[in-house]
Amino acid sequence: MALQPPKPLLRLLNDALAETPPGRTIWVALSGGLDSSLLLTLAAEVCRDAGRPLQAIHINHGLQAAASAFEAHCLALCDALNVTLVTASVAVDTLGEGVEGAARRARYQAFMTHIPAGDTLWLAQHQDDQAETLLLAALRGSGVRGLAGMPFRRDWQGLTLLRPWLSISRQTLADAAHGLSISWCEDPTNRDIAFDRNRLRHQVMPALQLRWPDAARALANSAQHAGEADQLLASYAAEELATLMRGERCMDATLLSQCSLPRQRLLVRTLCEQLALPTPPQKRLESLLSQLGAASDAQVKVVWPGAEARMWQRRLYLMPPLTPLPSWEVEWDGVLEQTTPLGPLQVALTPPRRVTLRWRRGGEVIALKERGRRDIKRLLQERGIPPWERERLIVVMDGKVCLAVILPPANVLWQAEGVVIDLPLLPKT
Repeated sequence: MALQPPKPLLRLLNDALAETPPGRTIWVALSGGLDSSLLLTLAAEVCRDAGRPLQAIHINHGLQAAASAFEAHCLALCDALNVTLVTASVAVDTLGEGVEGAARRARYQAFMTHIPAGDTLWLAQHQDDQAETLLLAALRGSGVRGLAGMPFRRDWQGLTLLRPWLSISRQTLADAAHGLSISWCEDPTNRDIAFDRNRLRHQVMPALQLRWPDAARALANSAQHAGEADQLLASYAAEELATLMRGERCMDATLLSQCSLPRQRLLVRTLCEQLALPTPPQKRLESLLSQLGAASDAQVKVVWPGAEARMWQRRLYLMPPLTPLPSWEVEWDGVLEQTTPLGPLQVALTPPRRVTLRWRRGGEVIALKERGRRDIKRLLQERGIPPWERERLIVVMDGKVCLAVILPPANVLWQAEGVVIDLPLLPKT
């Protein structure tokens, strides 16, 4: 005879349900294993009782022969529970990283692609997973952020990620699944100790628990304490960072250099997070910070995967990597949305006329109202536009006459006297 679902597990799911506003859908990341199969089964009960919509998503990584069996199990379970299932097949590119990391990156990309913004995704990680995550982070030499492990809640790419069972042991979940006669798929790779997490799970954690039976709970608690400390640091850093900012993507390098090295590291990482940029690896970060005292006319550039930092005029800029620009010049009728190598140009000439669009080459002059003929290079210097942005400006040319200078998609920096640049494709304010 099947047991009733354990009340503590249902209570945690009801608490998690309160994190999602009415009208939004709850999603369960369903791998087909014990943890996620149990999570979906109990989530179906909780959402049904609360009258809340529920869907599941299964990511087929295609990394093993059993992948099709996992997907079939997920389909059968969702049919039995009357839950809609979205399946997504992904290509796992392991270039430059391990299989585990590459699969995780592909999985989260699929979540972002298939789950509508504003919805909540429930993940089935538990206390033992958290303990392993902390140990892996410690072995990598991670700081407070890494030692915090997996957060209970994370707002990411428009989604809310929740892990309701981080305080629950693997054994408790296994007992509940057996008691409810839930079926699941055993992933054969979970026994392969060539993977770091599996080696910790099958060799290191059992040895720790022989001496310290409560090791998993204690390690998970440490991760929670580290998470609280990280949140506190982030709050303080955000307040201090606001005093250093000199634009959306840059901060005052002089003031930053007056901070201690630990504060410098924290502030740079905090700005990266605010800008949704990857944080720099330790060596790249140290290289960047060592150049904060560079001369004001120096053009410092430090690059890491997914981001880059530049120094100019005693300001530190953080940004996505700038791709090299191709040679480009095109005729434009002044009306239609024009494609450029930097995306659509969302402006129009009033009245329309046929002109040429091209990159700024240097030497251009524009006749401004009440200012006369001005060299564009000098105008750029006066406005303090960084050199790398100057290279990405588009000039509107009528023969040899410069009519306007535009930073795509719609930032009109200057327009010649008698020329009107309108923004017909943008909402009027």
